[in-house]
Formats: sequence, C-alpha cells, structure tokens
Amino acid sequence: MRITIIGSGNVATHLAAALKNAGHRIVQVYSRDMQNAALLAYHVKAEAIDGLQDIDPETDLFLIAVKDDAIMSMAQSLAQYQKLTVHTSGATALSVLSSIIPNSGVFYLLQTLSKNKEVDFLNVPLCIEGANEQITCELEQLAHTISNKVYRIDSAQRKILHLAAVFACNFPNYLYEVSRQLLARQNIDFELIRPLILETAQKVQGNLPLDVQTGPAARNDQNTMDMHLQMLQDEPGLKMIYELLSQGIIKNAKGDIERK
Repeated sequence: MRITIIGSGNVATHLAAALKNAGHRIVQVYSRDMQNAALLAYHVKAEAIDGLQDIDPETDLFLIAVKDDAIMSMAQSLAQYQKLTVHTSGATALSVLSSIIPNSGVFYLLQTLSKNKEVDFLNVPLCIEGANEQITCELEQLAHTISNKVYRIDSAQRKILHLAAVFACNFPNYLYEVSRQLLARQNIDFELIRPLILETAQKVQGNLPLDVQTGPAARNDQNTMDMHLQMLQDEPGLKMIYELLSQGIIKNAKGDIERK
C-alpha cells in the first residue's frame, strides 16, 4: 500500500518505520517543520514536505498522526483528494474525520512510544475502526501486516481505553518520578527501586491487579500510613495524592472481601 504520513512525532515515526518494514511504500512525510519531515522521510525513503499544497495525490492512504486539536483541519485540507484517511488518536471520535471524509477510519496503537526506543510491533495492540465494513476490513488487513494483535474498537470504547491507558501508564510514570525525587533528597539512587517497579509490572501480566495489591493501605496499616502522611506534611499536593490513592486501595480491598 502507498501511504502518506501526516506528522513526524513519536506515533508517526514508529508507524512509518513499521509500515515500511512490512513492505508498504511511504510516499511522503508531511510536517510543518521541514527538518523533522526530512529526518523521518530519510529513514523511510520518502519525500519530505512542509506544505499541504505539495501533497502527492498518488497515494492509497493518508495517515494523520498529529495533535488531536489539529486533526479536523488536516482532514479539511486532505478531503479534496478523496483518499482513505485515518487518524491515530485514542481520544478523538471517528466522526471528526467521517463528517469531512466519508472514506475514513481510525488506526490507534495502544503503546507508549519514544522516538529513540524501538518497539516490537508484533505485540502492540492496534485498534481499528472504519466508517463502514469495507474500510474496517481494509484497515484490519493493513494492521495485520505489522501486528499480531488487532482489535475492532469503536469510538466510545476507544475513549474508555484511552482513559484506562492514562491510569495504567501516564499516572504511574508520574509517580515513578515522585519516587525518584523523594529518594534523591536523601542521596538514594533510583536504581535501588527499579526491581520493585519491574516486579509490580510483571505481576499483573498473569494476575488481576486487585489480587496482587500490597502495601500499608492494602493491609489497612493505619500507623504506617499516618507516619507517611506526617513525612509529607510540608507537601500538601503529595499528601493529598497519598490519601486519595490509599483510600482507593482500602475501598477496593473492602469490596473484594465483600464479594468473596
């Protein structure tokens, strides 16, 4: 398939490389920043452009991988070519595209990405939605060329999935940084806690999170929690986070006991 990439960020970079490696031809890479477009285009042997007026209409698919608030304007600019057009957003409904381009869909990958870290796409979930059954099937076929995990997920489901991903990925990563800062104040290397982070992540690969919850809140160890809150007395923001998360863990634990 001939594919034009709209964007040059993390998602665009990884998808362009994966699609190129799967045998697809990347026709062009568009970015408002020509340097960024050229860098990605070089790696996938495509033409770099920084103006939508330079779009080559000889493509099969426009893959929009830009910030959510720019998707609609991109769609409006690309509508004239009447090509299959997809966005890669987890939080944006298909209707944002389909109201402008009937031949449209969603190609959402559920993974945290960094430009300089390779991703094993065969194990990355790809969530597909098409404006009709034919488009959905076409996008499924495309997705299967780079991943073994392809799912039909509609816009309502995808919004919940995206919210769940924020709780599962973005928030824990913030808490890792909180942990690092707390350790750094006492000249303790963050390396010391990395095995704990890894073990916690590995546990939920084969168990429900509720079944492997540990810590003072899970034990309802009020003395330890009070001590921790006292240590955070001068940091009301972190104290509030500690209290809210602890209350949530206690509530989950009580609910689990009642269910049993």
